[in-house]
Amino acid sequence: MKIATYNVNSINARMPVLLRWLEETQPDVACLQELKAPQENFPEQALLNAGYNAIWHGQKSWNGVAILTRNRNVTEVRRALPGDEEDTHSRYIEAVVDGVTIACLYLPNGNPAPGPKFDYKLAWLDRFKTHAAELMATGKPVILTGDYNIIPTGADVYKPERWVDDALFRPETREAFQTLLAQGWTDAIRHLHPTETIYTFWDYFRNAYGRDAGLRIDHFLLSPDLLPKLEAAGVDKHVRGWEKSSDHGPVWIRLKD
Repeated sequence: MKIATYNVNSINARMPVLLRWLEETQPDVACLQELKAPQENFPEQALLNAGYNAIWHGQKSWNGVAILTRNRNVTEVRRALPGDEEDTHSRYIEAVVDGVTIACLYLPNGNPAPGPKFDYKLAWLDRFKTHAAELMATGKPVILTGDYNIIPTGADVYKPERWVDDALFRPETREAFQTLLAQGWTDAIRHLHPTETIYTFWDYFRNAYGRDAGLRIDHFLLSPDLLPKLEAAGVDKHVRGWEKSSDHGPVWIRLKD
């Protein structure tokens, strides 16, 4: 089973790129973030025509997450991260696909930090750590994937010294990611590529993609029982170079069925 995550940075604006990528790579499951579309404006029919069923949680102008599946049943479990009923941001959706629980998340950016947006990011992370621990405790196969807006280490960013005050790289943010790993989750990309320079995001400014001045902020965390099934993982970096592409590249893993 091939599973991908892709921050599309506006699904309707990026449909030609998204459909081209789906046709080229044909993931069995694709988790999308930053739809930037209200629930009723999600392009369900275009995706059905491309061979993909979808569940989604939209929001006008910002946020939004979706899970697409090809020739596989998907059963929605929840469409909000538990722990704060007043949080109306569309940042989390969870489903079961072929017995595997897949959580698709779009974690808050948190800038400027410190400040209210960073406080919201840390509070969201606290809720996420709690829910992740609960999922781990079920003993079932689980994948937590999406745009984490977290640079885990200095090896995951071009010129880390420039990011020390950024919400994506602040000590509190990196510490939260390490807390997740301490629960027993495995960072799939780093497990298979422990020393390789790998980025998943390149800014539109200053020719970041051309200079390969990127960040690794889109992650796959796997529960222990899935680790023996992990065959491959990578980034479709070339997609970032397509015309009118998102500033993220699709990230994927392949598991033995």
